[in-house]
Amino acid sequence: MPNAIVSKTIIKKTTGNITVSSFDAGEELDEKTSPFDMYIQIIDGVAELTINNKKLKLKLGEGIIIPAHSNHHFNANEQFKMISTVIKSGYEE
Repeated sequence: MPNAIVSKTIIKKTTGNITVSSFDAGEELDEKTSPFDMYIQIIDGVAELTINNKKLKLKLGEGIIIPAHSNHHFNANEQFKMISTVIKSGYEE
């Protein structure tokens, strides 16, 4: 979708969830912190991801774990799509 970030949760459970997101070029997701580990996999394009002030570029097929309690934010210099998996088990809420 032009000029937007679109997300759809595919699975939502008490132990975690899986969400697919699409970012149009020029969009960014504000910095946030999650109390849980999160696995990100790029399924289209290239994403710029910053974790605790360290900038990374992830290409199609690449993935990374964002550790719990880490500051992170996404920037779309070009369109990209990703799947994020949040793993809640092993943590107290």
